[in-house]
Amino acid sequence: MTDRADVAGDTGGTGTGVTDVAALAGALRKAVRGEVGFDVTARALVTMDASNYRRVPLGVVAPRDADDVAAVLEVCRERGVPVVARGGGTSIAGQATGTGVVLDFTRHMTALVELDPGSRTAVVQPGLVLDRLQEAAAPHGLRFGPDPSTHSRCTLGGMIGNNSCGSHSVAWGTTADSVRELSVITARGRRLRLGQGWAGAPDGLRELAEGELARLRTGFPDLPRRISGYALDALLPEKGADVARSFCGSEGTLGILTEAVVRLVDSPRARALAVLAYADESAAAEAAAGLLPLGPLTVEGMAADLVPAGAGLPTGGAWLFVETGGETAAEARARAEEIVRAADVVDSLVVTDPAAQRSLWRIREDAAGTATRMPDGTEAWPGWEDCAVPPARLGGYLREFRALLAAHQLRGTPYGHFGDGCIHVRVDFDLLTEAGVGRFRRFSEELADLVVAHGGSLSGEHGDGQARAELLPRMYGADMVGLFERAKAVWDPDDLLNPGMLVRPARLDENLRFSVLPRRPVDVAFAYPADGGDFRAAVRRCVGVAKCRTTTVSGPAVMCPSFRATGEEEHSTRGRARLLHEMLAGDLVTDGWRSPEVLGALDLCLSCKGCRSDCPAGVDMATYKAEFLHHHYADRRRPAAHHSMGRLPEWLRWASRARLAPLLNTLAATRPLAGLGKHLAGIAPERDIPRLAPRTFTGWWRKRKAATPGAGGSPAGGAGDHPAPMPTPTSNAGDLVVLWPDTFTEHLAPSVGQAAVRVLEAAGLRVALPPTLLPRKGAIGDGGTRSAAALLTARRARVCCGLTYVSTGQLDRARTVLRRTLDLMEPVLRAGVPVVVLEPSCAAALRTDLPELLPDDPRAARLSAAVLTFAETLERHAPHWTPPAVDRPVAGQTHCHQHAVLGDAPDRRLRAAAGLTGELSGGCCGLAGNFGFEKGHFEVSRACAEDRLLPSVRQASEDTVILADGFSCRTQLDQLAGVRGRHLAEVLAEALDRADGER
Repeated sequence: MTDRADVAGDTGGTGTGVTDVAALAGALRKAVRGEVGFDVTARALVTMDASNYRRVPLGVVAPRDADDVAAVLEVCRERGVPVVARGGGTSIAGQATGTGVVLDFTRHMTALVELDPGSRTAVVQPGLVLDRLQEAAAPHGLRFGPDPSTHSRCTLGGMIGNNSCGSHSVAWGTTADSVRELSVITARGRRLRLGQGWAGAPDGLRELAEGELARLRTGFPDLPRRISGYALDALLPEKGADVARSFCGSEGTLGILTEAVVRLVDSPRARALAVLAYADESAAAEAAAGLLPLGPLTVEGMAADLVPAGAGLPTGGAWLFVETGGETAAEARARAEEIVRAADVVDSLVVTDPAAQRSLWRIREDAAGTATRMPDGTEAWPGWEDCAVPPARLGGYLREFRALLAAHQLRGTPYGHFGDGCIHVRVDFDLLTEAGVGRFRRFSEELADLVVAHGGSLSGEHGDGQARAELLPRMYGADMVGLFERAKAVWDPDDLLNPGMLVRPARLDENLRFSVLPRRPVDVAFAYPADGGDFRAAVRRCVGVAKCRTTTVSGPAVMCPSFRATGEEEHSTRGRARLLHEMLAGDLVTDGWRSPEVLGALDLCLSCKGCRSDCPAGVDMATYKAEFLHHHYADRRRPAAHHSMGRLPEWLRWASRARLAPLLNTLAATRPLAGLGKHLAGIAPERDIPRLAPRTFTGWWRKRKAATPGAGGSPAGGAGDHPAPMPTPTSNAGDLVVLWPDTFTEHLAPSVGQAAVRVLEAAGLRVALPPTLLPRKGAIGDGGTRSAAALLTARRARVCCGLTYVSTGQLDRARTVLRRTLDLMEPVLRAGVPVVVLEPSCAAALRTDLPELLPDDPRAARLSAAVLTFAETLERHAPHWTPPAVDRPVAGQTHCHQHAVLGDAPDRRLRAAAGLTGELSGGCCGLAGNFGFEKGHFEVSRACAEDRLLPSVRQASEDTVILADGFSCRTQLDQLAGVRGRHLAEVLAEALDRADGER
């Protein structure tokens, strides 16, 4: 038998001290029906939770039922291997990590076993996500009371383990207040059913409690958010000797939860939100306690530091979000207005529209991620995330807390549950250097003393874990902590369950996840301007809040389509970030940029860029993927798809010059030849190859100009034109705009470009195409060259955004293409002419990838700033133009890059002006450029489309306009649904033609 110390002695290590890991894995595979993962990927995904800590497990088991859990405990007990239960992995104190075997309950034990509206109870398994319970309870007018901000991905098991609370705790209390009975298995295999009246108590627990009644009655602070330590006071006879309640908040150290009976509460039929503005956070904190007698559902506070510009909040420096409920909207609003009258506010706002309320709550819920960056971009970290003091003392506590931060030259932005006296804060600790870690420890010790001095709890919501357990003697004293240790021994005498948490804890400055990262920056291709050019800092952005693990999304949200399609952590933004972190660490993922594990995780990343906007911490996995592919395939053979689709602009230009479109279309329509071609090109056999247009967009442009002399402006070297001086934007009638002939519009969908020209000119704008003549030496200069020498030596070239090269990680080639593009576009940039880009993915590449790949070329930033979408162009440069009336409903999808990078507010306004009603869905179409065409991606691509896009189209009425500005989106609709999607420009051009025909 392996000695347990060999497994857990080094809690930050890899666990390689176990002499026979293979035997352990084999025994587990024989004993359980669920998955057993001892591979690098399975272990890397759970090395961290949402805390500052990292522990590498031996393996991961996803049990299918309670019998599997019992079998794992038996195998691990025989070998002295620790076991850690893990739900959504959003804990911020380190308690969801471990060095032995991690139990992942999110794969199989996710059932809502029963919901009984009559008794207002539900029976749940530990891996059930809270939102799934809420959805099931809602039709009965019920809900589960506690609702942490991670409600879309946190599990009931994790909530019970941490005694989670959430914003509605002033009305409905903590998770412990909502627990009736718990089914648990102890480390020694006993199956217990915990409840009141000592039900399910393990041998010795009652004797322990009854021998310490005086201490249990006097040793715990009386406040609504006391989560720290074990809740042994729940065992008092006057509290019903509630073993289930005492188990809540034990962080997986006493037993493994397999099922729970929870209490539900009535959900108000209507709600209103009073947003109360105050001068600063202390004023808001002092006001919060005074609102509690009015019976609010929430009293949440946050300061201006965490509120994005244009959030629509009343004027102030800090706000309270006070929610009220009622049987009717009028009743809820009346209660909100009563709270406004009772509050001494600078300004206020009462919101009754449910969509507007959700939008405001999203600001609050995303704070755990947005708070990871200070306003100047400095990193900030958890560790003192959720201390709680009596609500009446919160204002004074916050002032002293601010003073303590200043004394240690630290910064933080408090926010959270002001009505319960519970404060969240991320602090800009330096956890990368020895001196910084030392300051972290000193600050933690002094803050613990400050919290205790105010009669508070070190943890008010998220548990102690490793972050605070070491300091529990300062809160409870040595005798009470000794009692905690005795209670742990009653439940788990072998100390196998989550050792190092709560009792006999690891030091709060050990096992820090940053300590394993390289000391020097790694060489990278992108500039990472938001992270100081440091790829390590970019990867550190993922703090584990796991919004990417949300299984259902609403509104315009995109992130993370591959996780929703697969349900696998490996294919979430967080999972990929974890593998990149381990790649940089190098002790678990040892192959660096060559790692097959990281490649496997990134393979199903659609590069939708959804995380760039939807991740509260601003993780940009599309860029990280391109960076990784760039290094992974350096001096190595690339997949065929990288050549066939990554270099698509080259192949299509070649086919156009050779006039091969008809031949290639014929070959693509011939099954045997198409099948062979797809096989050689790495294209999924399920896909149809899109047809090439018989005439390119620029070919149409030349013919049109020849037939209509003077049509459109002409930049120097414009398509099909001799060099000529670049006109100024204000010369002649109407502004001049340059229309970007992207690869998709040029070769595959020229009708989109033609429609855009029709609309832009109808709006009074003059349209030109980018230059196509490039001197052999140097850039074009001012575009005024007319000399014969220049004409003879210049060569024809095309602008390109580099998108396909970036998405396949061919970054050296991308930079070459982009430099050539900047040379071509120099006269346009000198003249300050706006550049209209019709394809959202190309516009996004020019806005973000271009300046981040060529940060030292000032022209890159200028072109990035010049790029406008179709709708932005009309709004800015034809503000008085009225679009034609279409007056039809719309369906379809906002392009994922449009949502993440460009924004769609101008598009919404343009649609409204044209009488196009309804909302487009969010998500990603699943084709995502080359992704959905690559061999092996078809099923995931289709699943992504089935998430939101295809259902929205199927539900549309016959007269609905199907909008899809992206070529990939239109192709996906055509190939999977037989539906023709159209660019907004096409819809407006058709309406213009119809209006002209009616005159």
